[in-house]
Amino acid sequence: MPTGFEHLWGTALTAGLVLFLIYRRFRRTFGRQPLRPKRMIVRMTVLSVIGLLLLPAALRSANSALAIGVGLAGGVGLGMWGAKHTRFERHEQELHYIPHTYAGMVVAALFLGRLIYRFVMLGQGGLTSPGGLSSPGALGPIYQNPVTLSIFFVLIGYYVYYYGFVLWKSKHITPEDLEVPSTES
Repeated sequence: MPTGFEHLWGTALTAGLVLFLIYRRFRRTFGRQPLRPKRMIVRMTVLSVIGLLLLPAALRSANSALAIGVGLAGGVGLGMWGAKHTRFERHEQELHYIPHTYAGMVVAALFLGRLIYRFVMLGQGGLTSPGGLSSPGALGPIYQNPVTLSIFFVLIGYYVYYYGFVLWKSKHITPEDLEVPSTES
């Protein structure tokens, strides 16, 4: 293979994987979703651990602490709004929930918008520290940018609260809470 061709394949493979992960995230945000308690608990746990690992960023500066606080409050608020409008139904003898479309759109737009911004900045060589050196470690760009930190905590706050609500509600659901399933899949 010609020199540099391996880089092209690696980039294409990485881009394909990122697009696949984004597609899966969007599918779980819209439309009827089967209730999968174990998966939800795993996601809540992983997000909580990542959030705890990122909390030392709050000790670095007042801007980081504010970004984390605003992001977490915004995410929980968005999760409460989405939870209030979540519907439940039984479809093929299985409990499903239907997430609120607009809450899902807001979370997806925040995530996708920031991801696109970071890729554009990466392409322009903009992900370096003020001294011109690359950010230390994999979490360096998250620690250094309050907007990225805030949006990340919006996602953490939203999904931990929202999945917690869905799991709680599924244990306390009454027949009056269930909608009649639509004929669509």
